Amino acid sequence: MWKRLAELVLKYRLALLILLALSTGVMGYLASKVKLSYDFARAIPVDNIKYQEYQEFRNRFGDDGNMLVIGVQTNDLFKLDVFNAYKKLHDDIKKINDVTGVLDVPSAVNLVKDSITEKLNPVKIFADTITTQAQLDEAKGTLLNLPFYRSLLYNPETNAYLIGVSINKDSLNSPKRTKIVDDITAAVSAFQTKTKIETHLSGLPLIRTVMADRIKKEMKIFLIGSILLSALILLLFFRSVSTMLLSLLVVIFGVVWSMGLMELFQYKITLLTALAPSLIVVIGIPNCIYFINKYHTSYLQHPDKKSALVSMVSKMGIVTLFCNITAAIGFAVFALTKSALLKEFGVIAGISIMLIFVISFILLPAALSYLPPPNASQTKYLSNKWITSLLIKIEGWVFEHKKTVYSTTLVLLVFAVIGIFKLQSVGYIVDDLPQTDKIYTDLKFFERNFKGVMPLEIVIDSKKRYGLSGMRSLVALRKVDSLATYINSQKNMARPLSIAEGLKFAKQAFYDGDSANYSLPSDFEGAFVADYLKPKKDSSSQNNFTKMLSAFMDTSKRYTRVSINMADVGTKQLPIILDSIQHHANELFNSSQYKVTLTGTSITFLEGSDFIIKGLEQSIFWAFLLISVCMLYLFKSVKILVCSLIPNLVPLVITAGVMGWAGVHLKPSTVLVFSVALGIAIDITIRFLVNYKQELPTHDNNVAETVAASIKNTGLSIVYTSLVLIAGFVIFCFSGFGGTQSLGWLTSVTLLVATLTNLILLPALLLLIAGKKK
Repeated sequence: MWKRLAELVLKYRLALLILLALSTGVMGYLASKVKLSYDFARAIPVDNIKYQEYQEFRNRFGDDGNMLVIGVQTNDLFKLDVFNAYKKLHDDIKKINDVTGVLDVPSAVNLVKDSITEKLNPVKIFADTITTQAQLDEAKGTLLNLPFYRSLLYNPETNAYLIGVSINKDSLNSPKRTKIVDDITAAVSAFQTKTKIETHLSGLPLIRTVMADRIKKEMKIFLIGSILLSALILLLFFRSVSTMLLSLLVVIFGVVWSMGLMELFQYKITLLTALAPSLIVVIGIPNCIYFINKYHTSYLQHPDKKSALVSMVSKMGIVTLFCNITAAIGFAVFALTKSALLKEFGVIAGISIMLIFVISFILLPAALSYLPPPNASQTKYLSNKWITSLLIKIEGWVFEHKKTVYSTTLVLLVFAVIGIFKLQSVGYIVDDLPQTDKIYTDLKFFERNFKGVMPLEIVIDSKKRYGLSGMRSLVALRKVDSLATYINSQKNMARPLSIAEGLKFAKQAFYDGDSANYSLPSDFEGAFVADYLKPKKDSSSQNNFTKMLSAFMDTSKRYTRVSINMADVGTKQLPIILDSIQHHANELFNSSQYKVTLTGTSITFLEGSDFIIKGLEQSIFWAFLLISVCMLYLFKSVKILVCSLIPNLVPLVITAGVMGWAGVHLKPSTVLVFSVALGIAIDITIRFLVNYKQELPTHDNNVAETVAASIKNTGLSIVYTSLVLIAGFVIFCFSGFGGTQSLGWLTSVTLLVATLTNLILLPALLLLIAGKKK
């Protein structure tokens, strides 16, 4: 069959090359249209209860992740020149398109009691124009007398001040977000340059925008880097510019198809799909090495170009097909999960790997048929002294030191298992960024001074329309205030903001601004305060304070929210905190009258992280099962199946152990390593065992002689392809994302160990289970 296919490819080579070029051109056109994803909540399936609760919250109260924060720490803010520069920063940010609101000290309002109209009138604390230090000092005194703003806009203990910038949520999910963030950053930089005060920026809009833009940038850098590195290795390997360019053409076609597939499936570039093109380069190059290596070997045996090409395809076609199938399985199993992020990555990577096989199967023999036969310098690598010496030593270890091989493997496994017990599953929203990155250090600034900026929301459902109006609202708000007091006592959680805080502010104003009255009104006081809070009949606009309060209760007065900013505590500590809050809420609110739901970005991040890790664990199981089926079909032997799986399980266990000893946490980016490495490492096993199976009859079924021949015949290409794969993954170590770095070096470690186990342990196992067979 494969010989027939080879002859067909050579017979219709021109038509196939034209068809391949035209179809790749179409995919290139599609690839040019692929867009960057700005949606970071797609790790959870849409039928997940946490996802649905979060969407209900967003529909009712708006997006909780649209606040960018700016922070400064200075003793000089209330010096006239500095404050005016701070006020100008406020004005400059407010003018930026798609900025929907700015909340800071210059825009803070006080509630002033008007006994004649019986209203509490919002009055700006700081006038639009302040010309004297005395004016500023008086306004400062007013601000410091209002507990409402304490820890919200400023921290009196550290002299840190915060500006909250609300951004249009639709713009945040579009390419416009980059310009918005850049414009805000430029305004902040101008303030910093003028005042010499260090500024800090954070919040989910900033974090997400910076990460998305870096993904796009790194995608290009790694793609170019992997192609250049592969070109260098190929040139050193084959000593032929034409062979190198032909191999690069194969992987470039594969990259174009992978990008075109994203647009074809209406997928966007995410942190995972951005890796697909570089992975195609890394996986496609070994296809070229194995095909061309077989072509050169066959040509040296029988110096006829056509017969050598037919031999190349007929001998390596089945091997390369199954190698690509197993590699594709390692990625495609992600498509079995419900996570959109993993599903898209699995679909693109799985299909692309199979397409790279089709491309190499057509392009290599067809193009090689037009090129001159290989000369002596191009086949010189086949007698590489260093590799030959290494293979002789490996053969000696396999035949003369089998017990040492087994015992060394056992010791390494024990060491690895101990390390596995040290593994922890912990993830942070920004743990993919290095701790020296300004995004990370600025986030820590807000955690030190304001206890964090990660949003957590609590929704209280009174279970009936107008359930939070009248006297019942005061009863509920006292419970809300009690819950807020408990939350505020937590180490990593800021003072919650709710209607209760607004009523405290209103009561203080009712008593002529006396801060001693900053507390919830009693039942008797509540009626008077409520009258003063009713909007004027002729009022058509809202100020920052009234806007803020109206955002905390829906129009039906059935739902109210409690908003909290918290530190990025990680997936290990967050569930403990959430459970304690939920438990305390359940004690305060009667479940027959109220339903308390914890939601927000922090919740969806936790749920998404857990979901991805569980999905990856399941994908490893399915990858292992499906690859086992492929191996059993290919070799028709349970013994060979066992021999093939052990050398690939050992590297995975050792890698997990290394992670434990090195303190690398289990998180979505690191769990990904195991499925990827399993799918790629099994290729080495297939190539060795197929050669073993083909060689066995020529050695009269003598296992020892066949094993020795297989080491010599496949060792060279295995070593070179392993070097290509390891070098291809090492390039990810230069990423600015910790997860991508981990993918790089952990996969490289796994592949290095897999190369050794397949060249040493696998032959030793073959001798152990079949060595007596003659």
